[in-house]
Amino acid sequence: MSAEGLHVEDVKVKRGELEVVHGVTLKVPPGKVTVLLGANGAGKTSLLDAIAGVIPVDAGTVAIGGTPIHQLRRQHRSKQGLAYVEQGRTIFPDLTVEENLAVAVQRGGTVDEAFELFPELTPRRKVESQMLSGGEQQMLVLARALVSRPTVLLIDELSQGLAPVIVRRLMPYVELAAETGIAVLLVEQFAPLALAIGDRAYVMNVGRVVIEEPAKELVEKPELLRAAYLTGEPIDADARRNGNGNATPAPA
Repeated sequence: MSAEGLHVEDVKVKRGELEVVHGVTLKVPPGKVTVLLGANGAGKTSLLDAIAGVIPVDAGTVAIGGTPIHQLRRQHRSKQGLAYVEQGRTIFPDLTVEENLAVAVQRGGTVDEAFELFPELTPRRKVESQMLSGGEQQMLVLARALVSRPTVLLIDELSQGLAPVIVRRLMPYVELAAETGIAVLLVEQFAPLALAIGDRAYVMNVGRVVIEEPAKELVEKPELLRAAYLTGEPIDADARRNGNGNATPAPA
């Protein structure tokens, strides 16, 4: 596995005629969870869609292991080791859990590997996936991504529609994916849960990265994080060190 993971350099993305991502650069190393935060409309999903090939990259580069992929079709990006867990539970509802996994198996993987990683799914092996709970469906989505044996895994709002207690059960599986050597880029609305398992964090606002910090340090700077969410201004170096966000005061 490459030591370089995913590298996004000065990427711009348009939705129609409107530019929604403005020159974003970030690195996602293998074996780590990199967290991408931001308010609704910040451009996070557009960025992930562009990395995955759902929509085109308007400018800039996306590379896996040093190999540019931003001009490849989506299926060819998958062959380069990219897996994308999109918003919503993208399962085949009429297929069993086992059949859903079998569809995704690649690169010598097996369905049994998924049940070893997700033992909670084992009793549901022969059950149609539409009969699973929301949390179990998200486990299945994650398991399907992992049996494709990716080198890079993009996850967009795993928690969508789930209670926080269920999200807490899912986060260790995201951490486990990174421990296998996968470069994980996690977009998540429950910032504290994501930061707890993250190595490095980026915060987007209005299509730009306004904070890049070690995840554990950002946990200790709630005012800085709040300011980044509520304003579109970059935070200056002194404010980063102090963690007070005074460079861009947040409204009350």
